[in-house]
Amino acid sequence: MINKLFIEHPNSVGENYFQHMASAFSFSFRMVAAGLACLIHGFLPFLFVRTGSMTVSGLHRDMVTHRDRRANKTQTEMA
Repeated sequence: MINKLFIEHPNSVGENYFQHMASAFSFSFRMVAAGLACLIHGFLPFLFVRTGSMTVSGLHRDMVTHRDRRANKTQTEMA
């Protein structure tokens, strides 16, 4: 049962536990950095003008559109 809790979701996107951890950490670092940039932008609106929107677009692309490693592997093998 405990094993299922740690592997079910990573397997659903074609990753093992450690691959999924690395992906989640990568996304979280990008979100924290963008959040800090947005906070600075609130005080100094001439800085980081597009950082928030560009980060959200990139995260959406990486997380939703191109997230499943199995699909990426299949597309790479077909090329």
